Amino acid sequence: MGRHVKSPASFVQESSEWVRKPKAIDANLKDYAKACRSFRWKDVEKEFDWHRTKKVNIVHEMLDRHAAGPRKNKVALYFWDPAGRDEKYTFLDLKNASSRFGNVLKKFTIKKNDRVAVFLPRTPELYISILGINRIGAIPVPLFEAFMEAALFDRLENSAASAMVTTPLLLSRIPFKKLPHLKHLFLIKGKGEAAEGLPSGVGVYDYFEEMAKAAIQLTPTWLTADDGLVIHYTSGSTGRAKGVLHRQYAMVGHYQTTKWALDLRDDDVYWCTADPGWVTGTSYGIYGPWTVGASSLVVGGRFSAEQWYEAIQKFEVTVWYSAPTAFRLLMAQGKDLPKKYSLKSLRHICSVGEPLNPEALRWIRDITGIAPHETWWMTETGMQLICNYRSADFKLGATGKPFPGTYAAIIDDKGREVPLNTLGQLAVKTGWPAMMKAIWGNKEKYKEYFRVKGWYLSGDTAYKDKDGFIWFAGRADDVIKTAGERVGPFEVESALVQHPAVAEAGVIGKPDAVRGHIVKAYISLRAGQSPSETLKKEIAEFVKRNMAAHAAPREIEFCPKIPKTRSGKIMRRVLRAWDQGQPVGDVSTMEE
Repeated sequence: MGRHVKSPASFVQESSEWVRKPKAIDANLKDYAKACRSFRWKDVEKEFDWHRTKKVNIVHEMLDRHAAGPRKNKVALYFWDPAGRDEKYTFLDLKNASSRFGNVLKKFTIKKNDRVAVFLPRTPELYISILGINRIGAIPVPLFEAFMEAALFDRLENSAASAMVTTPLLLSRIPFKKLPHLKHLFLIKGKGEAAEGLPSGVGVYDYFEEMAKAAIQLTPTWLTADDGLVIHYTSGSTGRAKGVLHRQYAMVGHYQTTKWALDLRDDDVYWCTADPGWVTGTSYGIYGPWTVGASSLVVGGRFSAEQWYEAIQKFEVTVWYSAPTAFRLLMAQGKDLPKKYSLKSLRHICSVGEPLNPEALRWIRDITGIAPHETWWMTETGMQLICNYRSADFKLGATGKPFPGTYAAIIDDKGREVPLNTLGQLAVKTGWPAMMKAIWGNKEKYKEYFRVKGWYLSGDTAYKDKDGFIWFAGRADDVIKTAGERVGPFEVESALVQHPAVAEAGVIGKPDAVRGHIVKAYISLRAGQSPSETLKKEIAEFVKRNMAAHAAPREIEFCPKIPKTRSGKIMRRVLRAWDQGQPVGDVSTMEE
């Protein structure tokens, strides 16, 4: 790998448009170039009590030290579910609640390094449970509430979780008979709610009853920086989900990226829309914001454009971290809806989960006055690694520049950096604070990520331009080779969604006897648009004019919705299965 981009028409068009920043902008990271020269991760360690005491536990750094100081009565968590809950929890409240749940776990002999699964909808109890698990040195295994039996079995069997927190409504999905390690079940029941189909051989306990009986004080279990923090499962295109284990030292990366990339400060109300079932929902929905002492908003229930805008207005959200899929869903509702709400409190917006199409970026900028700043990272990296920063100009559509203290590059198969404007593997020099510690129970899989000495291989293809910006092209196994030319599916998708009829698009390579592969696009249309052969030709011609002839889709298929993971990544393997009439495989991570 390492092919020069002969005519990257879409990239040239995108890279010519800059997002310019006022010179006097007040940001935590004031001078990116200077930080790259002088920043050292060791200096960040001084921000934590454990640097002085040598006693490590992330919950102390997130809650206890704040509860013992001036942030004691500051709101740490705003929780709003339009269906009926509107609550707030101070840092002291969360310290006490997590202590209670830690004592509940200890009562049932759950201890350091035991895995405890949390299978809940987005409620305060989800966050309190994870904090309580971390408090006693056990390892939380967050599970997204939409997972069905097969996905749950893979994760629970692999992690050998000994305990689980869930609700009666989700019980029927859990294959207890195939999970001999699972010994304890903590049920969060609604008022008057009965639990049916309770498993035999598993201790079942009422969460609220146990919490009421538990002591309110619990000193954290002291750990080392190398001890486990959380296991997140990530799905690839083949095989079972992989359990990515992170360590306590990851808090150093969470803290600094939250300060510099998310630009959080003490007076912010911060909204990360990600569920803790995904790594963004823990790294930047729990660990990052609370290590810096920020107030976080969590909104329960299903997505609703009206409620999202209302949440920003109601809580005067200042920093918003969301996904391109969400931005496009808002975009599909049109510009009249956001005009009904005040979005003036916003001062910074960041994007995560998949590359941000320039069209969606422009749209969010139009309704808020702020261009979303892309952040690139992965479950395996544990923290943001390539970003656009609040104080620095950036190019529309660019993934960004490496975070200070890290080194990212585009390399070939032998680990050599390739020339500028050349597609290659996006890789990161090993050694950043939140780099995964292990793939749970699979040492060989872990080694695959580091098969080129000194580098973490992301599996993404990208190129770097003359100004140091990195541009995402696609997953390595998604890049299309058509008639000798390499085409990144994301760049075609970005071109497609700029057509006024297109809401979303997913692009794959379809086998072809003459060209090797052709570009095929699956397209969902905007409201009011109707599928037709004429529209297909118009869309293909649009891409040809705005990008390149070889990148224009030779086949277009309209569909109601593009299959995506819960974190917003297009599931191209599902599109390929549709195209070939093959089984789609594990779709447990696919959004509804």
